[in-house]
Amino acid sequence: MTEDNHSLTTEFILIGFTNHPELKTLLFQVFFIIYLITMVGNLGLVALIVTEHRLHTPMYIFLGNLALMDSCCSCAITPKILENLFSKDRMISLYECMAQFYCLCLAETTDCFLLAAMAYDRYVAICKPLQYHTMMSKKLCIQMTTGAYIAGNIHPTIHVGLLFRLTFCKSHQINHFLCDVLPLYRHSCVDPYINELMIFIFAGSVLVFTITTVIISYLFILFTIFKMKSKEGKGKALSTCASHFLSVSIFYGSLLFMYIRPNSVNDEDKDIPVAIFYTLVIPLLNPFIYSLRNKEVINAMKKIIKNL
Repeated sequence: MTEDNHSLTTEFILIGFTNHPELKTLLFQVFFIIYLITMVGNLGLVALIVTEHRLHTPMYIFLGNLALMDSCCSCAITPKILENLFSKDRMISLYECMAQFYCLCLAETTDCFLLAAMAYDRYVAICKPLQYHTMMSKKLCIQMTTGAYIAGNIHPTIHVGLLFRLTFCKSHQINHFLCDVLPLYRHSCVDPYINELMIFIFAGSVLVFTITTVIISYLFILFTIFKMKSKEGKGKALSTCASHFLSVSIFYGSLLFMYIRPNSVNDEDKDIPVAIFYTLVIPLLNPFIYSLRNKEVINAMKKIIKNL
């Protein structure tokens, strides 16, 4: 392998949605609206939780950090999509590629642990309400949030570090709208087996641990709900849990299908549809799923609007 061949792979072309030039204006408008709503919804929720003292509880602290991570995910992905729709070269350097993946993996990993923490918080609140303030202390809340961010930073650091063992000598064109590790593995002229193994082990461990926590928490919650005598209370609790669990299921299902499915490295045709869900759809929906159905958040919004 010559040095010239290696030098040719310091930049990539993200072809993504640009295979349909007749749709670029429509796609730009759609993604811009999604980006705008996502940022306003998530950052607005963060600001609301920070300013409203009644929302300084574990559930809303987790929710605020989830919204912050969704904003980071959207910032890392969507502006590059919008730029590439009208850019002539659509180039991204290898280091920009790594930085984009780092931000994406940071946000998604932290989200996994925050969702698990939120599920546990709801389990304690519904199943052990008399022990809630003891079991979900402020100290534990801070520890769980800090742990989520630590894990969120360690996970992408491992995979970005392992990318430096690879050299890229195949096509410059990446059939994706973002720089993920799986498309990079396909363009490596070094066997990415170790990288694939590590992403399977670490991503699998994160997903198995957090999904197990979420499922067990919601099973206990469902058992408690079905024991309720009040039909109104049972319906309200079921409605809230169903919307939360739907969001969690789409998020985890997309990640599992993307990174843990057999032959995920070679099966590139399914990358874009799956990635759309966990990078664009979920950050867009989360503020509405977790906030607009919540009376405390709605009342806090009304209070702020009245004071304007």
